[in-house]
Amino acid sequence: MTEFFQILIYGYGNPGREDDGLGFALVKSLEEWTEKVGISGIEFDSNYQLNIEDAEAISGKDIVVFADASTEDIQDFLFTEVTGEKDVSFTTHAASPGYIVKLCKELFGKCPKVYLLHIKGYQWEFKEGLSEKAKNNLNKAMGFMQEYLLNLQNQASTI
Repeated sequence: MTEFFQILIYGYGNPGREDDGLGFALVKSLEEWTEKVGISGIEFDSNYQLNIEDAEAISGKDIVVFADASTEDIQDFLFTEVTGEKDVSFTTHAASPGYIVKLCKELFGKCPKVYLLHIKGYQWEFKEGLSEKAKNNLNKAMGFMQEYLLNLQNQASTI
Protein backbone atom coordinates (compact mmCIF):
# COMPACT_ATOMS: atom_id res chain seq x y z
CA MET A 1 0.00 0.00 0.00
CA THR A 2 2.92 2.38 0.58
CA GLU A 3 3.56 2.71 -3.16
CA PHE A 4 0.19 4.25 -3.88
CA PHE A 5 -1.41 5.75 -0.77
CA GLN A 6 0.08 7.75 2.07
CA ILE A 7 -2.41 7.36 4.91
CA LEU A 8 -2.63 8.98 8.34
CA ILE A 9 -4.98 7.78 11.07
CA TYR A 10 -5.09 10.48 13.75
CA GLY A 11 -7.03 10.02 16.99
CA TYR A 12 -7.64 12.86 19.39
CA GLY A 13 -9.32 13.42 22.72
CA ASN A 14 -8.50 13.00 26.38
CA PRO A 15 -8.07 9.39 27.56
CA GLY A 16 -8.22 10.70 31.14
CA ARG A 17 -11.90 11.60 30.64
CA GLU A 18 -13.50 8.21 30.04
CA ASP A 19 -15.09 8.00 26.57
CA ASP A 20 -13.20 11.07 25.35
CA GLY A 21 -10.34 8.59 24.85
CA LEU A 22 -12.11 6.81 21.97
CA GLY A 23 -9.85 8.40 19.33
CA PHE A 24 -6.71 7.23 21.16
CA ALA A 25 -8.17 3.74 21.63
CA LEU A 26 -9.03 3.44 17.94
CA VAL A 27 -5.51 4.43 16.87
CA LYS A 28 -3.90 1.98 19.27
CA SER A 29 -6.16 -0.89 18.18
CA LEU A 30 -5.77 -0.15 14.47
CA GLU A 31 -2.00 0.12 14.77
CA GLU A 32 -1.85 -3.29 16.48
CA TRP A 33 -4.18 -4.80 13.87
CA THR A 34 -2.23 -3.47 10.85
CA GLU A 35 0.99 -4.91 12.29
CA LYS A 36 -0.70 -8.26 12.90
CA VAL A 37 -2.17 -8.56 9.38
CA GLY A 38 0.87 -7.03 7.65
CA ILE A 39 -0.58 -3.82 6.23
CA SER A 40 2.08 -1.14 5.83
CA GLY A 41 2.11 2.44 4.64
CA ILE A 42 -0.15 3.77 7.35
CA GLU A 43 1.05 6.38 9.83
CA PHE A 44 -0.65 6.69 13.21
CA ASP A 45 -0.75 9.69 15.54
CA SER A 46 -2.69 10.82 18.61
CA ASN A 47 -3.02 14.01 20.57
CA TYR A 48 -5.36 15.65 23.05
CA GLN A 49 -6.56 18.07 20.39
CA LEU A 50 -5.89 19.14 16.84
CA ASN A 51 -3.41 21.98 16.42
CA ILE A 52 -2.64 24.28 13.51
CA GLU A 53 0.66 22.40 13.00
CA ASP A 54 -1.40 19.40 11.94
CA ALA A 55 -2.04 21.17 8.62
CA GLU A 56 1.55 20.39 7.68
CA ALA A 57 1.24 16.81 8.95
CA ILE A 58 -1.65 16.09 6.58
CA SER A 59 -0.20 17.99 3.60
CA GLY A 60 1.90 15.04 2.42
CA LYS A 61 -0.85 12.44 2.76
CA ASP A 62 -3.34 11.07 0.27
CA ILE A 63 -5.92 10.03 2.86
CA VAL A 64 -6.39 11.22 6.45
CA VAL A 65 -8.88 9.84 8.96
CA PHE A 66 -9.36 11.84 12.13
CA ALA A 67 -11.06 9.88 14.93
CA ASP A 68 -12.79 11.47 17.91
CA ALA A 69 -15.39 10.76 20.56
CA SER A 70 -18.76 12.26 19.80
CA THR A 71 -21.69 13.55 21.81
CA GLU A 72 -23.77 13.82 18.63
CA ASP A 73 -27.12 12.10 18.23
CA ILE A 74 -25.70 9.17 16.24
CA GLN A 75 -26.20 5.43 16.59
CA ASP A 76 -22.64 4.15 17.24
CA PHE A 77 -20.25 5.82 14.79
CA LEU A 78 -20.38 8.03 11.73
CA PHE A 79 -17.80 8.42 8.93
CA THR A 80 -17.99 11.79 7.18
CA GLU A 81 -15.86 13.66 4.68
CA VAL A 82 -14.19 16.87 5.85
CA THR A 83 -13.90 19.51 3.15
CA GLY A 84 -12.64 22.58 4.96
CA GLU A 85 -15.68 24.49 3.79
CA LYS A 86 -17.84 23.89 6.84
CA ASP A 87 -17.07 23.14 10.50
CA VAL A 88 -14.15 25.54 10.24
CA SER A 89 -13.38 26.74 13.74
CA PHE A 90 -10.35 27.60 15.80
CA THR A 91 -9.90 28.68 19.39
CA THR A 92 -6.72 29.18 21.37
CA HIS A 93 -7.21 25.63 22.67
CA ALA A 94 -8.31 23.61 19.65
CA ALA A 95 -8.83 23.47 15.92
CA SER A 96 -11.55 21.56 14.09
CA PRO A 97 -10.73 19.06 11.35
CA GLY A 98 -12.31 21.49 8.86
CA TYR A 99 -9.96 24.24 9.98
CA ILE A 100 -6.94 21.94 9.58
CA VAL A 101 -8.06 21.08 6.02
CA LYS A 102 -8.61 24.76 5.22
CA LEU A 103 -5.13 25.66 6.49
CA CYS A 104 -3.58 22.80 4.54
CA LYS A 105 -5.15 24.11 1.33
CA GLU A 106 -4.17 27.73 2.03
CA LEU A 107 -0.62 27.13 3.27
CA PHE A 108 0.52 24.16 1.21
CA GLY A 109 -1.79 24.21 -1.81
CA LYS A 110 -2.61 20.58 -1.16
CA CYS A 111 -5.50 18.70 0.25
CA PRO A 112 -5.73 15.00 0.91
CA LYS A 113 -9.05 13.22 1.17
CA VAL A 114 -9.94 13.83 4.82
CA TYR A 115 -12.56 12.04 6.88
CA LEU A 116 -13.78 12.25 10.44
CA LEU A 117 -14.76 9.09 12.28
CA HIS A 118 -17.19 10.21 14.99
CA ILE A 119 -17.49 7.50 17.67
CA LYS A 120 -20.41 7.86 20.07
CA GLY A 121 -19.36 8.31 23.70
CA TYR A 122 -21.47 8.49 26.85
CA GLN A 123 -19.37 9.21 29.94
CA TRP A 124 -16.95 12.12 30.39
CA GLU A 125 -15.79 12.08 34.01
CA PHE A 126 -12.13 12.55 34.98
CA LYS A 127 -11.03 8.93 35.04
CA GLU A 128 -9.41 6.52 32.61
CA GLY A 129 -11.25 3.77 30.80
CA LEU A 130 -14.10 3.57 28.33
CA SER A 131 -17.71 2.85 29.24
CA GLU A 132 -19.10 -0.50 28.07
CA LYS A 133 -21.38 1.21 25.54
CA ALA A 134 -18.43 3.18 24.14
CA LYS A 135 -16.36 -0.04 23.88
CA ASN A 136 -19.14 -1.57 21.79
CA ASN A 137 -19.14 1.48 19.51
CA LEU A 138 -15.34 1.32 19.27
CA ASN A 139 -15.56 -2.33 18.17
CA LYS A 140 -18.06 -1.41 15.45
CA ALA A 141 -15.87 1.49 14.29
CA MET A 142 -12.85 -0.84 14.28
CA GLY A 143 -14.67 -3.32 12.06
CA PHE A 144 -15.57 -0.54 9.66
CA MET A 145 -12.01 0.81 9.56
CA GLN A 146 -10.50 -2.65 9.04
CA GLU A 147 -12.75 -3.18 6.03
CA TYR A 148 -12.01 0.34 4.76
CA LEU A 149 -8.23 -0.17 4.98
CA LEU A 150 -8.41 -3.60 3.36
CA ASN A 151 -10.42 -2.08 0.49
CA LEU A 152 -7.78 0.64 0.06
CA GLN A 153 -5.08 -2.01 0.01
CA ASN A 154 -7.00 -3.93 -2.68
CA GLN A 155 -7.44 -0.74 -4.73
CA ALA A 156 -3.73 -0.01 -4.50
CA SER A 157 -2.79 -3.52 -5.62
CA THR A 158 -4.95 -3.23 -8.76
CA ILE A 159 -3.49 0.11 -9.87
